[in-house]
Amino acid sequence: MSGSKKNLNSCSGSELKKLADPEIGISVRRQCDLLGVGRSTVYYEPEAPKQRSLSDKELMDLIDAQYSQTPFYGSRRIAKAIRLQTSFKINRKRVQRLMRGMGLEAIYPKPNTSKANKANMIYPYLLRGLVIDTPNKVWATDITYVRLEHGFAYLVAVIDWYSRKVLSWRLSNTMDTAFCIEALEEAIRTYGPPEYFNTDQGAQFTAKSFVNVLKKHSIKISMDGKGRALDNVFTERLWRTIKYENIFIKGYEGLLEATKGLEEYIEFYNSVRLHSSHNYETPDAVYCTPSLSVPISITNNYTEVLAA
Repeated sequence: MSGSKKNLNSCSGSELKKLADPEIGISVRRQCDLLGVGRSTVYYEPEAPKQRSLSDKELMDLIDAQYSQTPFYGSRRIAKAIRLQTSFKINRKRVQRLMRGMGLEAIYPKPNTSKANKANMIYPYLLRGLVIDTPNKVWATDITYVRLEHGFAYLVAVIDWYSRKVLSWRLSNTMDTAFCIEALEEAIRTYGPPEYFNTDQGAQFTAKSFVNVLKKHSIKISMDGKGRALDNVFTERLWRTIKYENIFIKGYEGLLEATKGLEEYIEFYNSVRLHSSHNYETPDAVYCTPSLSVPISITNNYTEVLAA
């Protein structure tokens, strides 16, 4: 009998349930007594394994990929899309909080959600109705999130709107003003000042230290209207290109590797990659020979701007 009990004790709960059968006319309690096991063993239902939750870093990477694919999605749709793709329970407010921290907002007119500093001066948007027909007439800048295997970073770039050339850039693990100023000063030092400089209303670009660099060189300051990310459409297009052609493919581990990889890609983007909007010329070629491309007319019709 003791040998039988040892064998029973080694049985799993599901196996004991098969032995304790309520249909044979003997109560389960009595059967448990005869088997020498407690009723709790027979009735025990193992809990289903709990689904692990995504870390902020994992969710930010998913948000970045979804936003790059559908920049017109707000936090509600991005949360829904990630739930459908991953089966994780994603809280919309958490997505909204992370998107704010990443500096992301949907590209369509809506109430402003960018992290502007109300203490700083906001400048009007000066480009509507402007014809951009030469390099160095309009420059623009913006910041985007860069996923890394071990953490994340922020990329800022200064681009010439006419040629689409990336004039300077910086990668940082913090979204502060200093690395934005470094990129701006390098571009001016290398190419001379532009006539106009366009940014969004983010705190980095409305900061006095950033604006003072523009004023020092008598550059006309233009800022996107509230909720109008398309006012900086060429920079938004640059981010999508860099992410799909480089960052998502490479999967950089850390800041140093990402810096080296982006340096190589941006050199390729400027000097080798053919742009259909430039009749398949490179940004470098158009910057040096403006007649290779056509003027850009900034109007209220963004379809025309995109096709320019």
